[in-house]
Amino acid sequence: MSAPTGDSALRTSRDYVSQVALYRQDFRHYLRNLDWADDWRSAAFTTAEDGLAHDAGVLARLYEAGWNRYGWPESAGGLGGDEIHRAVYYEELGYAMLPVPAQHWTLETLGPALLKFAPDLAAKHVPGYLSGAEWWGQSFSEPESGSDLATLRTRAVEDGDNAFIVNGQKIWTSQGPTATRLLALVRTGAPETRHRGLTMMMVDADAPGVTIRPIALASGRRELAEVFFDDVRVPRERLIGDVGEGWAVAMHLMQYERGMYGYAVLTKVFTELSRLREEMVIHGATSEQREKFARVYVDVVSAQARTATTVRRLARGESVGADSSIDKLLFGRAEKEVNDLILDIQRDQIIAGKGSAKLDTLRAEWWYSRAATIMGGTAEVQRGIIADHLLGLPKERRGQ
Repeated sequence: MSAPTGDSALRTSRDYVSQVALYRQDFRHYLRNLDWADDWRSAAFTTAEDGLAHDAGVLARLYEAGWNRYGWPESAGGLGGDEIHRAVYYEELGYAMLPVPAQHWTLETLGPALLKFAPDLAAKHVPGYLSGAEWWGQSFSEPESGSDLATLRTRAVEDGDNAFIVNGQKIWTSQGPTATRLLALVRTGAPETRHRGLTMMMVDADAPGVTIRPIALASGRRELAEVFFDDVRVPRERLIGDVGEGWAVAMHLMQYERGMYGYAVLTKVFTELSRLREEMVIHGATSEQREKFARVYVDVVSAQARTATTVRRLARGESVGADSSIDKLLFGRAEKEVNDLILDIQRDQIIAGKGSAKLDTLRAEWWYSRAATIMGGTAEVQRGIIADHLLGLPKERRGQ
């Protein structure tokens, strides 16, 4: 790993925590002079497993150098700072045209929940996540409970004072096929308690009774999984928050999934637009394609401006709440539009081109973007939240 040189070698983590601009400047210099940047930039794989394994190696090198530890507290393996540092980290990767390691997508969603509700678990496991040694799957959705988490049926029953026994099924678990641990939202109360009877817990993926079945997407990649829990014993110290506090944990988590995660995704989207613009300059584009590029670019900029506001609020320790649904609507639409634009301009290559790992990745990204306005809460649900909680619109009248 390249060590800091010149003035940056004399700086300490305290300097970077107190001066975000200094962190940005030196991280940019580090990336510009990185002797393995071209390998990182051009890496492409035909399976999700190989891609995650490569990204784990990238995380290990960044962790050793310290750069991806800013924005995370020292108590959890970080070097201090806040969400602004993490936003700068993603921005600089984008400016350098370097792909964000895929593990970050789930960490941005799940990590803040551990920091707030289970600091002991965060201290134990977040360092391994940041260094690429482990990553987690988000086990929320079930076959008959997608966006409406209050109807979850996977059940955890207390087994004495020190453990719970979990039974049930989850589906669409993000990064589930390769995850080391699962953050599962389970029911500990009666069904009629709905959101008041939920509890969040961390379950080891290799625990007895856990069965993980990868789900092959339309692209053929196995990025999601269904998970079965059959009398799985989970120690009480693996709870994230108290019994019955799962809904509060989920709501805290959602503002990061829609705000911080959204901002990170948009830096990736900007990188894809930059590559596409280069293709258009080299190979030419119609006036209609250039106009469409401009419209999509404006949508991406608008979405990023909105999520940037949310990132600043999170960094100040504010609760974002229903406002984050606006972020989700905007960045989900922008991500989908960019991938549709790529398909439109590179259609012949993407549809009929013969297979390289790079081309396979382009196709997989387009397929995965089909879910951008569905996963994490559908666009329709987000509009409902905005209508009810932000605009105060009258409830919809349903037919008899």
